[in-house]
Amino acid sequence: MADCIFCKIIAGEIPSTKVFEDETMLAFRDIDPQAPEHIVIVPKAHIESTNDINVTNSGFVAAIFEKIPQIAANCGFAEDGYRVVNNCGKNGGQTVPHLHFHLMGGAAAGKMY
Repeated sequence: MADCIFCKIIAGEIPSTKVFEDETMLAFRDIDPQAPEHIVIVPKAHIESTNDINVTNSGFVAAIFEKIPQIAANCGFAEDGYRVVNNCGKNGGQTVPHLHFHLMGGAAAGKMY
């Protein structure tokens, strides 16, 4: 999608600090971290939000969740635990209309609500 910031990051048009990449996903450091370790993980396919996951594209989500433990371990915070967050829609706090997951660790997680 032409105007999508995450699609531009995936295409290399916008720089990022990559921590993991394969044929299905890209994981990079958040530019406004909300935890000592804050990684954003995006599927390389443009999927708008959680509401748009279906039988055709759910494999991207499965691949991401299969890699999350490895990404957390490679970044050095898997052992102490971490949080995985997905925001869906305006009221859910989604600010970029491209499905993404926040992988956060490095300190005890705070209260969400």
